[in-house]
Amino acid sequence: MKKTLSSATGILLLMTVLAIACKKDSANDDTPATVDCNTITTTFSANVLPLMQTSCSKSNCHEAASVNGPGALTNYTQIFNARAQIRTAVASGNMPMDATFSAQQKAIITCWIDAGAPNN
Repeated sequence: MKKTLSSATGILLLMTVLAIACKKDSANDDTPATVDCNTITTTFSANVLPLMQTSCSKSNCHEAASVNGPGALTNYTQIFNARAQIRTAVASGNMPMDATFSAQQKAIITCWIDAGAPNN
């Protein structure tokens, strides 16, 4: 019994370490607690789409055939339909997975969504 308990404890410890190691670290998050969207002008075509194309709609993330999260994020309709999930993931620092948006980039996306996510 003692050996089984030690093995179970070891497996639990390993799983905990792996879970922590695989989680994206947002401790260096530079997003202010609140963003004043009155001072940020964003458009989909000039600001949001380029960020999504370079950081999100790529291989192993949200390219055309993706089933990750909300699926593909390659055009206005897809991004608009996933706007609530995108806002949550961007604001929390969980997106993009292989990089970190600056506070300004996060503000661009969240303010555009908060403004109704217009196709402009």
